[in-house]
Amino acid sequence: MTVNPGQPGPPEAGTKAPIWQRHRGLTIGIVVLAILLVTVLTDLPTSTSRASDISAEQSVMTEVNSDLAPCALAIHQAVGIWTLQSAHALTPADRAPTPGLLSDDQTACSLTSETIFDLSDIDIPGTAAGKHLSQMVAAALLWTTSDALRAIEDVQTLMGNSNDASARADLLKEEAQLKADRAQAVAQEMAADRSLDTHLQPVDMPTISSSTTG
Repeated sequence: MTVNPGQPGPPEAGTKAPIWQRHRGLTIGIVVLAILLVTVLTDLPTSTSRASDISAEQSVMTEVNSDLAPCALAIHQAVGIWTLQSAHALTPADRAPTPGLLSDDQTACSLTSETIFDLSDIDIPGTAAGKHLSQMVAAALLWTTSDALRAIEDVQTLMGNSNDASARADLLKEEAQLKADRAQAVAQEMAADRSLDTHLQPVDMPTISSSTTG
C-alpha cells in the first residue's frame, strides 16, 4: 500500500469531533432536505429536442462523476486499508500515516466537502430523463454522506481496536447499504438511458467490499 507521510495526523486529544459526527441526526436531515430539493427542482417537465436532452444529461453525468470522485476514492482507500490490516499485511511504517489518511477520507465524504456540496446543487433539466437523474443524484448523496461516511468511521474504529464486534457488524451493514444505494443510482441512470434511447456515461460509484476492494 502506498501511503503519504505528509498527510495530516488525527485530531489532538480534547479536540471536538467534526459536526457531522456530533450531530448525526442533523446531518441526515440535511441530506434528506437536499434530496427533496433535487426532486422538486426537476418536477416541472420541459419540452426540448432529443439531441439537446442528450447533451444536457451528458453534462449532468460528467458533473456528477466529477463530484463523486473524491469520495469514491476515499471509501475505496479506507476499506482497502482495513482489508490489509485485517489480513495482517500492514507494516508499522504502513500503519503510521493511516489516521491522517482516514481523516481525509472522512472529510471527502462529508457535507463539509465542496464536491459533496456541488453534488447536492447540480442543475438537472426537468425532462423525463432528468427526473431519473435527479433520483440518481439522491441515491448518490446517500451513498456518500451516509453509507460511505459511516463505513469510513467504522474503519477508523477498527484500526484502533480490530476486535470491536460492533464496528465489524456495522461495517458489513454499511457495505450492504453502499451496494443497495449504488444499485438504485445505476438503475436510475439506466432508466435515463432508456428514456433518451442512448447510453450516457455510467455513474462512477465503485463496488465496495472489505474482502474485495476492486
